[in-house]
Amino acid sequence: MVPESLPLAPNGDVPNNPRPVLIYRAALTDRTPAQIEGHLSKRGWTNAWRNGIYDFHHYHSTAHEVLVVVRGQARLTLGGEGGSQVPVGEGDVLLLPAGTGHRNDGSSADLLVIGAYAGGREWDLCRPEETDVEAARERVGQVPDWERAPTD
Repeated sequence: MVPESLPLAPNGDVPNNPRPVLIYRAALTDRTPAQIEGHLSKRGWTNAWRNGIYDFHHYHSTAHEVLVVVRGQARLTLGGEGGSQVPVGEGDVLLLPAGTGHRNDGSSADLLVIGAYAGGREWDLCRPEETDVEAARERVGQVPDWERAPTD
């Protein structure tokens, strides 16, 4: 499966990442949350959670994150304030390299997302208005690459 590629430049207090966001449309449909978590884990994406997506701009400077929309739909802003608007729906898989800003700008009431991290790395929660962006860029630069795409 060939993903959509969305490059994002640094945006004020959001570092983003030289690597683009990858979006695999409808890649993991008709699966239970447990099946999706198992699929991700076999590919090295662990430390999983189930919930929605925060409705404020944030990023993770210590880990690459994968988001899988299990059900529902959402409209996300990627890259920080004024960034790219991306609609997502059931089965969509987003690979967000460390430092990628993201925010939920509206979603259906039934939205369920599974998130996980490359190599099971611990993640931090960085809000642009509260985080030293230069220190965050240094942390982002130290995050090792993922070993396997979440959809392989």
